Amino acid sequence: MLKRASGILLHPTSLPGKYGIGDLGDNARRFVDFLAEAGQKLWQVLPLGPTGYGDSPYQCFSAFAGNPLLIDLEQLVRDDALQADELTHTRSFPDDRVLFGEVIEFKLAVLRHSYVRFTNYATDEQQKAFEIFCTDNASWLDDYALFMALKDAHRGAPWHTWEDDIARRTPTALSKARRDYAQQVQTHKYMQFQFFQQWTAVRAYAAEKNVQIIGDIPIFVAYDSADAWANRELFQIDERGHPTFIAGVPPDYFSPTGQRWGNPLYRWDVMAKQGYVWWIERTKAALKLYDYVRIDHFRGFESYWEVPASEPTAMNGRWVKGPNKALFEAIEAALGDNLPIIAEDLGIITDEVKELRDAFDFPGMRLLHFGFVADSDANFLPHSYIPNCVAYAGTHDNDTTVGWWKNLDDDSREQAREYLGIATGEHICWDLFRALLMSTANTVILTLQDLLELDSDARMNFPGRAEGNWFWRFRWDQLTPALCTRLGKMTRMYGR
Repeated sequence: MLKRASGILLHPTSLPGKYGIGDLGDNARRFVDFLAEAGQKLWQVLPLGPTGYGDSPYQCFSAFAGNPLLIDLEQLVRDDALQADELTHTRSFPDDRVLFGEVIEFKLAVLRHSYVRFTNYATDEQQKAFEIFCTDNASWLDDYALFMALKDAHRGAPWHTWEDDIARRTPTALSKARRDYAQQVQTHKYMQFQFFQQWTAVRAYAAEKNVQIIGDIPIFVAYDSADAWANRELFQIDERGHPTFIAGVPPDYFSPTGQRWGNPLYRWDVMAKQGYVWWIERTKAALKLYDYVRIDHFRGFESYWEVPASEPTAMNGRWVKGPNKALFEAIEAALGDNLPIIAEDLGIITDEVKELRDAFDFPGMRLLHFGFVADSDANFLPHSYIPNCVAYAGTHDNDTTVGWWKNLDDDSREQAREYLGIATGEHICWDLFRALLMSTANTVILTLQDLLELDSDARMNFPGRAEGNWFWRFRWDQLTPALCTRLGKMTRMYGR
């Protein structure tokens, strides 16, 4: 069970920085310093994988790899893996948003130059560290690096459109591809080496400051991913390489036609016969990166919404039973009891889902925004929280609290005023913070957008919208000493 504490949800891409996107350098450490000074003991991040479709961290090219866009270029200069003059004539990027197309073009080009320099100038110690990394991570790294090299060669086209023999991974085609793209493969391995080195250093710095990291595992993987390409037998994909059924959710609070995610569904029967090895390895890899892991769409392990791939929306799907307890029993048998897992148990939650969550003592999530919606579950209101839960005002999928308050209907707004004991809601973010922090929930997570009292323009994600998400960034002048002091005082007041 999590100890009584609070923290902030901020994805590293939202950090400040000169090169168009947040990274794992000095700004990440400076944010850890802010957390520690404000009395926060937790930093929650979104999935750190290499983003694909729509730049979403929930649609990654690998469930195991890291996002090379997060690599700190200035650290590479300090390590003599990049020349300083390669950064002196960079283009100008906005400081309040990520222009992903421009950032990807610029940063990957620089990282490729870095690999060339590394091969020529790396010390024996650096070369040895790279070799050890490649050996230790070969189980996923070899397939991922080849997959990315092939994607580059096919100008980003999804793997099912590649030549048939390489899409089907015939031994002859794989051997030829490894020879033809040997340098490109090594370049992608090098990017992963640098990412994991830098993230490990950030996490160690956070630990020194008594800040723990909450990470995120999406339940499903992207169709256009190394995972689906290299493990086709584990997914509902036909002989042509096309998914037969895909993941999503039925119509809900976020979308009247449901959400058609497009991820291929698992063949749970095949995974069961293999002892759930793929999931065990995925969980083990995540626990090397984070202190705690939030599993997105936890209810899908009990039952998941199956949508025929031919359907244009998620409306015409059906609930299908998942692996339930068998999966987590296998993970516990391999990794030990008391797994540091948080269950994202939002959406249509049945007694069976609650039973699965509680069987392993996983804390669930409570969203205060949902407590002031007509016919909502009273469990979302702080008076009903239990210690073993993680409480939020809203998450990355919700509007900011300021935006939510503006759009709330009159009856719900009046209900919130009465419940919170406030007159106007002029500082509604802090009103919600107080209710959350004083609750019995052991863990409270605030979004940085709410801490800064920002409007809907700062929203991170609109579920169901394919583009125009994930780009928000903050500036250091927004994190004032007064803000740090105020948050720290309230945090201490309520014993966190």
